[in-house]
Amino acid sequence: MRTVIVLFTRDLRVHDNPALAAACVNAERIVPLFVLDPHLLALSPNRARFLHQSLGDLAASLRRLGGDLVIREGDPVAETLKLAREVEADGIALTQDVSGYAQRRERRLAQECEGHRISLRLFPGTTVVPPGDVSPGGGGAHYRVFSPYYRAWESAKWRDEVAAPTRITLPEGLDVGRLPELPAGESAAALDGGEAEGQRRLKTWLRHVGPYDDLHDDMAADGTSRLSAYLRFGCLSPLTVANAARALDGAGPAAFLRQLGWRDFYYQVAHAFPKISTEAYRAAGDSEWRADADALQHWQDGLTGVPVVDAGMRQLRAEGYMHNRARLITAAFLTKHLGLDWRDGVKWFFRWLNDGDVANNSGNWQWVAGTGNDTKPYRRFNPIRQAERFDPDGVYVRRYVPELTSISGKAVHQPWRLPDTVRAGLDYPAPLESHRDEAVWLRP
Repeated sequence: MRTVIVLFTRDLRVHDNPALAAACVNAERIVPLFVLDPHLLALSPNRARFLHQSLGDLAASLRRLGGDLVIREGDPVAETLKLAREVEADGIALTQDVSGYAQRRERRLAQECEGHRISLRLFPGTTVVPPGDVSPGGGGAHYRVFSPYYRAWESAKWRDEVAAPTRITLPEGLDVGRLPELPAGESAAALDGGEAEGQRRLKTWLRHVGPYDDLHDDMAADGTSRLSAYLRFGCLSPLTVANAARALDGAGPAAFLRQLGWRDFYYQVAHAFPKISTEAYRAAGDSEWRADADALQHWQDGLTGVPVVDAGMRQLRAEGYMHNRARLITAAFLTKHLGLDWRDGVKWFFRWLNDGDVANNSGNWQWVAGTGNDTKPYRRFNPIRQAERFDPDGVYVRRYVPELTSISGKAVHQPWRLPDTVRAGLDYPAPLESHRDEAVWLRP
């Protein structure tokens, strides 16, 4: 081919990018393209900022190779076809994705390409093992339970990583456009985006992954990789990360690799069930949820009166991130204790999380709510006992709730009167009952 457009979506990197690598091998001129979709940009100010930082880093990498990143704004399919006509493209390369939105985009693009006699090729790159590459026996379309999936995932033949291109040639006279001003975001302590930053963090993490098996639930230690946002935007190749972990010995790397397997598991679920954010995967578990705007608002604001829940919700706002154990605790509190709809939680996390994606955010919310891929859908997480186990000295809680006052050696506060039915199920320490009308902690 003479000219190929590489449409970047969630593969914002030059290393191990099969779509980019194949285009560079098979075409004389390459047009790296990203289309800013106003609909997606409006979903999360935090992710919009991370995205712009990542695009700036990608553009710098492409310039070092002799190319550049073409920026357009609008409907991705319409803008891609418009550019294809402008540069007389023979083909379009695209990394396959799993969300309902992404699948609709792929179908629309395929229809337009067929009508304009342009070749469209889809490539792997958002997961270690592409959805559909492993499937259960008996004719099932996808794995519904993680353990058998993980065994198949581990034993599957993983594709080979591909090197970054050495040279990119743009068509002459092409107006590449430019990124708008960097969005402000909403979380002051959010991580910066980009492949370079992701690579730096990966190298650092691989030197500290050893105790991961022991520390990943220790909320105060924060012994997790913080790579999730870089995987979500494709600043890091999930295959590269998995290969790096697989090459190391010990329980820590093995436990971390298992988390990457969980990520792929939910991607193959979302690919088969694209309504995962709005419809219960296991309809029988979709309870009659309560409607309580006041309770939802206090949960969102980190003002429930349950210290560990409030700490998690405040970390979410401050950093655009939340510790994994805190995600389980806060999600269980919303659904199992307050009895509120898991979809409200999905929307709130999706607004704030830099790593928020449809497959993992919605899949994990459904797991906690008892509507998803869980062999024990009626499990409950008691936040008081969880805090005693995973933050016994209250270090994590005080990090995000510094105003907290201790009564009789127990960390308690009450900015909001919890419903009696909720309080009864939390196993609160007795001092709270005797001090419940005092200003233990003033609402900010």
